[in-house]
Amino acid sequence: MASDQDQKTGMKEHWKALLIICLVSLSSFQYGLDFGIIGGLQAMIGFLQVFGEEAPDTPLGWNINAERQQLISSLMILGAFVSSSTAGFTAKYFGRKMSLWIACAGVFLSTAVMQATTEIGGLYAGRLIIGLSNGLLMTHAQLYIQECSPGRYRGFGISIFTYWVSVGSLVGTVIDNFAAKIHNRNAYIIPLGIVHFIPLVLTIGLFFIPESPRWLATRMEDAERALRRLRPAGWSIADEMDEMKTTLAAEAKLQSSVGYRTLFRNPIDRRRTILSVLGLTTQAASGAMFIISYGTYFFEMANVGNAFENSCILTGTGVASLLFNALIITKYGRRRVMMVTGFIVCGLSQLIMAIVYTIEPGTPKTGKVIVGLSVVYIVAYNACISTYAWLSGGELASQRLRSHTFGLATALGFFGAWLTTFTAPYFINPLKLGWGPKYGYIWTGSCVIAGAWIWFYLPEVKGRTLEQIDEMFEARVPARKFRKYQCTGHHVTLDEKPQTDHVESQSSHGDSSEPKNSTTIVSGTEI
Repeated sequence: MASDQDQKTGMKEHWKALLIICLVSLSSFQYGLDFGIIGGLQAMIGFLQVFGEEAPDTPLGWNINAERQQLISSLMILGAFVSSSTAGFTAKYFGRKMSLWIACAGVFLSTAVMQATTEIGGLYAGRLIIGLSNGLLMTHAQLYIQECSPGRYRGFGISIFTYWVSVGSLVGTVIDNFAAKIHNRNAYIIPLGIVHFIPLVLTIGLFFIPESPRWLATRMEDAERALRRLRPAGWSIADEMDEMKTTLAAEAKLQSSVGYRTLFRNPIDRRRTILSVLGLTTQAASGAMFIISYGTYFFEMANVGNAFENSCILTGTGVASLLFNALIITKYGRRRVMMVTGFIVCGLSQLIMAIVYTIEPGTPKTGKVIVGLSVVYIVAYNACISTYAWLSGGELASQRLRSHTFGLATALGFFGAWLTTFTAPYFINPLKLGWGPKYGYIWTGSCVIAGAWIWFYLPEVKGRTLEQIDEMFEARVPARKFRKYQCTGHHVTLDEKPQTDHVESQSSHGDSSEPKNSTTIVSGTEI
């Protein structure tokens, strides 16, 4: 079986698949780069001279009104929400590679528009288009990684994906740090020009990698050729193909239709959909988008040292914590324990920041405390929340509905991020409420609620195959009993009469240490 041979092969043997995963995961680098750059632009004199207004009472002497600030950050996330919510459609008609190519074209177009325009409307249009592109990149890149990764390294693949987000954000922040010294339009035109690089690499690289074998599953010869390009010499392709066929046959017995309404049609699918969506959207509940989107501006207006240098320190620490997590996730990555720990630390960090700023606003001592606790916060978020939230969104979903469920979860995650970036200026902008770090009071409560939900309702599925996860959900096992439940290999749905025209499914290959999140097609339709 594929699961047996997976246990006997390591990273060295799987170098081709892991290299391809690294290439596709650059999609998240582009997403992080955009956030890193756009957050810094709003604290640049050259940018504010074009899109902002003079404000002698602020540290920079320039500011941008809250409405423009809202739209610049939130339109990107709104676009990502729209495009990721269509994942079921784009997966069905375009596949993974074509969807990524379309996204790259959108990044080229949107960045050129933002570089050329001096009108706020043109900037808004560029932000919306790049949001649509980023949504496609984030959704389909993860689906590709889930479908093509060796079962043993699927969690590692998602860790690398989230790692590139912070690397991109760090690179963007560093670029802004140097560009901020330019006091004309080049201050933002040059950083935006860097955004063209990653889509160019992706556009070329996609020509040299196979389409997802799960997306090609109804064309078995094409799927087999794609699989051969992903697996090492000596790998039994026949065994993995047989498992794909067997799983497709089993999934065909589950339900007669596939679509967004199907996600909530029966109690089992409804439970899995809710868990997947809420598991992924806990990222927004942590308040991370507040720190990521407005970190530089937040430090500048709070008069906390050199804002750009502080942001570089913050992002660099996040990169290090994600790299650490990638090294330990396969062995130690228990979802519930890691995420609850992360929310406790994130909540306490923001609470202490808010209290200290309330008592002594704007003092050097307070500034040091805010920077230090921001570092603690980002370490906890990247090491304990980000990766595991993405994993939950993929591994808890019903196999036949994975693209629809993951697309919905990603869309709602982007909606939560949009809500944060849209409302944050009202709280932190000096021209509005001017709360600054006191905004942390709100996110402390949000962290408490999210952590409590995870502890009581999120199943622990570390070390389980997707087939075992299916079995436990079909047996209606309570969340608190998932970790110690003994699977028998019997699926209740296999006793049902097949009535399905087409379903989404998974390969049953992989080992017991990593979840498998791949997607396949039956009867010519992919979900």
